[in-house]
Amino acid sequence: MTIQIPRGTYDVLPEDAVKWQKIEAIAREICALFNYKEIRTPIFESTDLFQRGVGDTTDIVQKEMYSFKDRGDRDLTLRPEGTASVVRAYVEHKLYGAPNQPQKLYYIGPMFRYERPQAGRNRQFTQFGCEVLGSADPSIDAEVIALALSFYRKIGLKKLKLVLNSLGDPESRKAHREALIAHFKPSIGEFCEDCQNRLEKNPLRILDCKEDHNHPLMVSAPSIVDYLNEASHDYFEKVKAILDGMGIDYELDPTLVRGLDYYNHTTFEIMGASQGAITTLMGGGRYNGLVSELGGPETPGIGFALSIERLLLALEVEKIELDADALLDCFVVAIGDPAEQKAPVLLNQLRQAGLRADKDYMARKVKGQFKQADRERARFVIVIGDEELDAQKAVVKNMADGTQENIAFDELTNYLKEKL
Repeated sequence: MTIQIPRGTYDVLPEDAVKWQKIEAIAREICALFNYKEIRTPIFESTDLFQRGVGDTTDIVQKEMYSFKDRGDRDLTLRPEGTASVVRAYVEHKLYGAPNQPQKLYYIGPMFRYERPQAGRNRQFTQFGCEVLGSADPSIDAEVIALALSFYRKIGLKKLKLVLNSLGDPESRKAHREALIAHFKPSIGEFCEDCQNRLEKNPLRILDCKEDHNHPLMVSAPSIVDYLNEASHDYFEKVKAILDGMGIDYELDPTLVRGLDYYNHTTFEIMGASQGAITTLMGGGRYNGLVSELGGPETPGIGFALSIERLLLALEVEKIELDADALLDCFVVAIGDPAEQKAPVLLNQLRQAGLRADKDYMARKVKGQFKQADRERARFVIVIGDEELDAQKAVVKNMADGTQENIAFDELTNYLKEKL
C-alpha cells in the first residue's frame, strides 16, 4: 500500500525550497534592521495555554486545534498560532525583568489548525510573526506595521492595502459589548449556532462570522468607533498621526475585529492580491491584557503574524519571480579515471575554503556533466582530464560569458574567490 501525505499538508521540494529560504532570509534581514531578535518555542504546548491565551470562544479553540493526551495523561496541543507561545515564554523566563525593554521578538515556524484545506489555507502552515512586549507607546504600533509592510515590499509585492481599526480599552469594549448584545439579541435566532453561543460570551466575534456576514444586522451593527472613550480615541489618533508622518497609506474599517479574543486598541490587516481577488495576507494588533492572563505582570503587547503560503500565492498573482541565487559556485567535470580520483580531493579543497561545489556521481559523459552543471546553475565549471593532471592546471569556464582560463590547482581557490 502506498502511503500518502496527510490531507491539508504539503511537501516543499528542493526547487521550491529555495523560494522559502529567500523569503525567510528577507524576514530575518528586515527584523535585523528593526532590531528584533528571534525566539523559538515548542511546536506543542499545554492545551490550557491556547484556551486561555487565544480564547475559548474562537473558532481556533472550539473547532480547529490538534489536541491529544501524552503518556502522562497531560493535555497537549500542536500550536495553532505563535503569540500565546511567545507570551508564555516571556512570562516563564521573566523577560519582563531583562534590562533591554521592550522585548522585540520574531519567529518563523509551522502552525497547525484542523480546517477545510483550500488555496492559502492548510492544516499545517508556516507563519512569520513579530511581537513587542513591554511598551504602550503608539509609535511601537506604527513600527510593527511598518516592519510588515517593509517585508512585503522587499519581497516585491506592490498590490498592498493596509486596513486599520481600534477595539479600544476594556472600558470602551464593555460599552460596545453591551450595545452589540442589545442589537443582535432580538433576532439572534436567525444566526448560526456559533453566533448564538457567542452572543453573551463574546458578541464581538459575531462580526467576524463567515456564515452570517451578509445578514442585514451585520451592516447596521453598532460600530466600536462610536464607543471609544477619550483615552482610546486619543491613542488611535496618535497611531494614525505617526503612520501619516511615515507616509504610510491606510484605510479605516470599523468592522475589523480579527479572530482572536486577546486583541484591544489597534488592530490591522494587510490585504493583497490572491487568485484575482483581494485577500488578507496578514493581521495583527495590540493585546495589552494577554501577559497578565497568562500569569505575568500587567504588560502591554502588540504583534502580527503572516502566512508564507499566502505570500507565495500573492507572488504568483503579481507574477513576481523570486531571484534565486546560483546554487553552486563551481562544478567539477572529470574526464577519465585518474581525474575521477582527483575530483573529490579538489572538491574538499574548495568546500573547506567556503565555496559551494559539487561533481557528477552518475558516471555521465562529459556532455552530461556540463548539462548537470547547468541544471545546478553553477557559476563556474572546473574541467580536469589527463592533460590537466599532467600540467597540474584545471580549465575553469565562466558559465555566464563562456570564457575560460587555465588555473593551477593550488591557485584555484583564490582565483574563484576573486571572481565570485
